[in-house]
Amino acid sequence: MLARFGERHCLNSLFMLSPQDFDAPHWKQRRHRRFDLEFPVALSFPSGGAVRELAGISRNISVGGLLLRVNDPVPVRTRVSLTMAVEDPRLRHPIRLLGKGKVVRVERLESGAGFAVAIECKHPITEVENLPATG
Repeated sequence: MLARFGERHCLNSLFMLSPQDFDAPHWKQRRHRRFDLEFPVALSFPSGGAVRELAGISRNISVGGLLLRVNDPVPVRTRVSLTMAVEDPRLRHPIRLLGKGKVVRVERLESGAGFAVAIECKHPITEVENLPATG
């Protein structure tokens, strides 16, 4: 489950959309329903002997992965770790979600404003608990 501790209803309501809100022509062909949600996503992945980090914005999210917009391309088949910040006025505090997956598709956006990167996750994205305080 994505949320716990009394915020389950609020977070679930972020993901509750009517059938016309998702990609109707393709939804029967997909394993998981997709939701058009925009949240900040931090990606990290190995690149040239180092760990590279990219910031992006989710475009849609499903149980099995997500599509996000980033400024730089990530090679297909790259294994990535991701952290997503879910913030909404209905939540008492921001929720951080972690996931791991593999890049399955990269496309240059028509607007020239970056790239669409599709990430497939074998395991569901999970909530980070007990985040250390920052400041």
